[in-house]
Amino acid sequence: ASKGERLDLSKPRYDQSTYWGRARHFFDVTDPRTILHSDKELDEAKSLVDAYKAKKEPAGTTEDEVWRAKKIYDSAFHPQTGEKQFFAGRMSCQVPGNMLITGGMMAFYKSNVAAIFFQWSNQTFNAIVNYTNRNASSHITNEMLAQAYVSATTASCVVAVGLNKFIAASPTLSKGIIGRFVPLIAVASANCINIPLMRQVELKEGITVASKDGVEIGKSQGAAVAAIAQVIPSRVLMATPSMGLTPIVMNALEMRGVLAAMPWLNIPATLGVTGLSLIFSTPLCCAIFPQEAAMDVSKLEPELQAKVKELCPTASSVYYNKGL
Repeated sequence: ASKGERLDLSKPRYDQSTYWGRARHFFDVTDPRTILHSDKELDEAKSLVDAYKAKKEPAGTTEDEVWRAKKIYDSAFHPQTGEKQFFAGRMSCQVPGNMLITGGMMAFYKSNVAAIFFQWSNQTFNAIVNYTNRNASSHITNEMLAQAYVSATTASCVVAVGLNKFIAASPTLSKGIIGRFVPLIAVASANCINIPLMRQVELKEGITVASKDGVEIGKSQGAAVAAIAQVIPSRVLMATPSMGLTPIVMNALEMRGVLAAMPWLNIPATLGVTGLSLIFSTPLCCAIFPQEAAMDVSKLEPELQAKVKELCPTASSVYYNKGL
């Protein structure tokens, strides 16, 4: 902010119109170090953010102190309700949580029992994150959340076990690297089912679209479809580096006899490669598409196009929040 100008804490710190600005924002949001803050530190950060918004911050408070408090606040409190979130559902828990689950999938990929356990763990973790970070004004019910959870868990387990059996039945495939990619295929399949089900209310009722100046136009089902079409590939790409790079690294170690000589290295090496990949892939893939996405007026429903002409006759695009 310019000298004398107050910070706008309702917006991210970094320019969201550029990819790198969005990436820096999500590096802050998903920073796993923020889970180490105590409840006392979290409450102190919330107090400073609230005080700054009310223009009652302590004298001498610097901008860096305010942004640091905002980062800590965002890591643990719901952006709409201001309530402290359940630990495992916080965005800051994404990297360590996914590291343990994905690492388990990668390390024990040949076992059907392990495949079922870790696919179930993954969908349970996803359900906790989705519930914890749900839109406070969303009409999604607990029954819808349960439907999405059960459907995604079933799909991922069926794909994982089915592919494992198919590969085991082929002498050629069972000797190759392909089996290590089964968890990625299963997770990608589950995402294609889970996300539309989680956001089925949006698909039925539409999501709010507005002009660049924030004039609300109405709810568009087309915008909802476009939003979900951006979220699914982002989620799949988010999992690809950890679930794609880890098999290549571990297969190389296996082919060179490293794992045979040091079998104890399998799990820590898998977790290490997975965790390192997730630290970068999570924020970088969240940033691929702008959070506030644009849509041509010509692609809106006819009644909304008419409303745009009435309210904002010069507008060629409308904007909507695509979600994560």
